[in-house]
Amino acid sequence: MMDMNGKKFCFLIATNKEEFYSECMYYIGSLQVPEGYAVECVPIRGAAGMAAAYNAAMRVTDAGYKIYMHQDVFILNRHFLFDLLTVFGMDPAIGMVGVSGIRELPQNMMLWGVPRVGSLYGSETGHADYAAYAYEPADGLTDVAALDGLLMASRVDVRWREDLFDGWDLYDISQSMEFRRRGYRLVVPEQKVPWVYHDKTVSSVWNYNKYRKIFQQEYLEEARAAEG
Repeated sequence: MMDMNGKKFCFLIATNKEEFYSECMYYIGSLQVPEGYAVECVPIRGAAGMAAAYNAAMRVTDAGYKIYMHQDVFILNRHFLFDLLTVFGMDPAIGMVGVSGIRELPQNMMLWGVPRVGSLYGSETGHADYAAYAYEPADGLTDVAALDGLLMASRVDVRWREDLFDGWDLYDISQSMEFRRRGYRLVVPEQKVPWVYHDKTVSSVWNYNKYRKIFQQEYLEEARAAEG
C-alpha cells in the first residue's frame, strides 16, 4: 500500500458520458485550492459497478483526501476544499463528509421518502434543503447513518465492497456502514447555500431488490444495534 499524501485531493469519478465528465471537470477546475495542496482527478471508464470503479481508482492515487462523486455532480462552492479541511479538522473521528444523508436506515431498506439531511440544487429537486432544522447548532454538523453517493469525501481508505455490491445500487450505503464498523463518524455540514448541483437523470432500479436483500443480510442487524 502506498504512503498517503496529506496535502493532496483526488476526485474519483466513474463516467460513461463525456459531456457530463467535461462539465464536472470544469467546476472542479474552478475551485480555489489551499496553499501547498495539489488536486488531481481520476476518471474510471467502462466499470462494471460503482464499488469496483472506486476500488480501482483508489489504487492509483496517493491522495490523502478522496472525493468520490457522480459525473453529473457540479461543485458550485468554490471554497469546497477549504470547507472539507475545516470539517475534517473538527474531529479526527470524522471519516467521511457528504452533502446529503439519512439519519436512520429503514428496516425494509426502501430509501424513497426517507427524511434526509443536507442541501443541494438539482434537476429533480430545484433547491432541496432537506432538513435545515436538523443541523446541530453547536458545530454546524449533523451525524448521519449513511451518506448519499452523489458526493462522499474521505480521509481514510476503506475498501468498497465490490464482493457484495457489484452493480449501481446501495454501494454508498454499504460504504457508510464499512466506515461505521471502523468507528468513524459520517457527517453532513450545514450548507446555507447548496454546495453542489446534481443533474440527476432517471436511474434503473431493476436490480435494487437484489442488493436490498444483500444489504439487510450483511448490515441491518448491527445497524439496529448501533442505533440503540
